[in-house]
Amino acid sequence: MTAATYDLVIDQGSDFAIDLTITEGGTAKNLTGYSGRAQIRTTHAATSTSASFTVTIVNAANGTMKLELQAATTTALAAGRYVYDLEIHTANDATVKRLIQGSVTINQQVTR
Repeated sequence: MTAATYDLVIDQGSDFAIDLTITEGGTAKNLTGYSGRAQIRTTHAATSTSASFTVTIVNAANGTMKLELQAATTTALAAGRYVYDLEIHTANDATVKRLIQGSVTINQQVTR
C-alpha cells in the first residue's frame, strides 16, 4: 500500500482535528494491534520535529483515526509551509506503514 497524499491547512492559534477512515482495497483497514504517530517538519530531511500530532485510533475494527493539534501547538508554529506524514506501527515497530503524507500550510493568526 502506497501512502496517499493529502495536504492540510491549519489556522495558527486554533485547535485542529481531522477524522480519517483508513481503507485498503476499498474496505476499512482493521487497525487492531496498531498505534499511530504523525509529525510535522520543516522539510523531509529536517532532523527535528516542528510538532507532533496526537493520534487516536477511534474504532480499530472500522479503521477510524483522529489527528489533533492543540491551539498552543499551532500558535508555536510559524506561518508557512511544512511537511507531515502519518504512520501506523505495531509494538516495537515490528510493522510500520506510512498511510498519508503531504504538506501542511499554517495560516498566520491575526487576532491574539
